[in-house]
Amino acid sequence: MEETAQTQSEEHQFVVDEVSTIIKETIETVIGGNAYASAKVNTWTSQVVETVLGSLARLNKSFKYIVTCVIMQKNGAGLHTASSCFWDNTTDGSCTVRWENKTMYCIVSVFGLAI
Repeated sequence: MEETAQTQSEEHQFVVDEVSTIIKETIETVIGGNAYASAKVNTWTSQVVETVLGSLARLNKSFKYIVTCVIMQKNGAGLHTASSCFWDNTTDGSCTVRWENKTMYCIVSVFGLAI
């Protein structure tokens, strides 16, 4: 009985660890050890957001998701981002993962809003 209650509550909660794992695995699969190539950035960003969104949808949770991806070449330039949300902290949530290799940064954010 306890397991069912936990499963039901998790179905209606944004679990940051779960989302973070999906993001990290997706970035590793799509970009992995590739070197930065401006010609490939559009493809990579599209693949990352679509794959993350598909994985989140397969969780079958009652959420609407927003997924963003930024890929930036490592060249010494600064990048600052911020977000603010007005929502129900008990159900809604966000997760941002910053990933890097020798030539680029990839920053993916997911916002989950309970339906």
